[in-house]
This record gives sequence, structure tokens and C-alpha cells, in this order.
Amino acid sequence: MAEIISGRNSVLEALRSEREINRVWFADHLEQGFGQQIMALCKERGIPFSKVDKLQLQKIGGDDNRGVVAEVASAAYVEVEDILALAAHKNEPPLVVILDEVEDPHNLGAIIRTALCAGAHGIVIPKRRSASLNQTVAKISAGAVEHLPVARVSNLCNAVDCLKKQGLWIVGADMDGQTLWDLDLSGPLALVMGSEGQGISKLLKSKCDFIASIPMSGPINSLNVSASAAVLLYEIKRSRQMR
Repeated sequence: MAEIISGRNSVLEALRSEREINRVWFADHLEQGFGQQIMALCKERGIPFSKVDKLQLQKIGGDDNRGVVAEVASAAYVEVEDILALAAHKNEPPLVVILDEVEDPHNLGAIIRTALCAGAHGIVIPKRRSASLNQTVAKISAGAVEHLPVARVSNLCNAVDCLKKQGLWIVGADMDGQTLWDLDLSGPLALVMGSEGQGISKLLKSKCDFIASIPMSGPINSLNVSASAAVLLYEIKRSRQMR
């Protein structure tokens, strides 16, 4: 379970503080003045929010929720620049993993764990339509979430443009790409992994410099996103060690 706070004063003060918050839900019957205050604070901090009915709110925050509930992040988010700074501090070519709407917290946790072990410097996720840093992610990552920076951005395409300006090559993972063994994966890279159902969005895919595919055998033609990320990340690690 994610850490949930509920009640007007608790949520309001959390929004006014620097505490990392994944999402806010509030009742659709909440009086207009307080509801507008909550929405204004969420917009100011870029925190996703939703109006829900009474039953939905009870499922999320229990019976005594006072009309508003927030999910608190299990670890602090960073800026994309912080991830690049970590790579520079280690005197290593940057390796960033970009997750395009990966919604299953188990997948996010598994990718964070593998990324840390494979030498990545950080993860970038979108603020909307993505799993967040909750307690499930922290548990599945086996503590890796405490050591690998995660940036949460409003627009992944803008983040990719920023990384390109810093000299990173953008490699997308897709079945229709070049075999990963035929690509030079030893330089500064951002690896883009798509969502569980739809893959990489069309616009984000168009911004990739290369598309990498994993050779498959047998009747099943795809891997789980966390398994695919593991294969690609360790191929990148191998390529760098052979430089």
C-alpha cells in the first residue's frame, strides 16, 4: 500500500510544504471554495488531481477522509539535471531510462532495481498516466529507489529534447527496430521504454535516434517491459565495458 494522508488540514499542509506528493483526490461534492483551493495548490506544484465520488474516495482513503486524500511519494523526486550531474560526478557517460506511461508499480520497481544494478544514473517518468514512487515500488525495487534518482516531468518529449542538447543519444525499445547487438550502445544514452499495452507513443518514438529490438524465439513475440529493460540495460553495460 502507498502512504495515504487524508483530512483537510493534513492534505492542505502537505500541499503547502515541500513534501513530495504523487496525486490528490477530492470529493465531487466538496464545497466550491475549499475545492478550488486544493486545485490551485495542485496546479501550482504540478501535482495531478482528480474529482471522485464518495465511494471511490472511501476506497482510497478510508471512511474518515473528510473529502480529500493524498498519496505521498516514498522517495523524493529530482530534476533531470540532477541525474546528469550524478553522471558527471562519477565521470561516466550518462545513462538515463525514460519510461513512457509504465503504469504497473511492480514494473516500475523492477526497472529501478535493474537500472541501479546495471549502472544507470536515473529514471525519468511522466507526472500523468504513470506509476509513482509509492510503497509498492519501493518494496519491489528492494531498496534501489533510495539510491537511484527519479525525475518526474510534465512532458517527456521536452525532457528528451533537453537530453539531446546535453549530447545524449536517444534509443527507443520496439519490436520493429534494429537488433540491439547491431547498435553502438557505449556512449551517452537515454533508453526509452514504452507502456505495457501501447509501447512508445508515436511522437516520442519520432524523437528517438535509434530503435532497438530484442531478438525473439518461439511463439511469444514480446517480453514484459521490466524484462525488456533488463536485457537492454545489460547489453548497454556490456558495450561500455568493451570500449
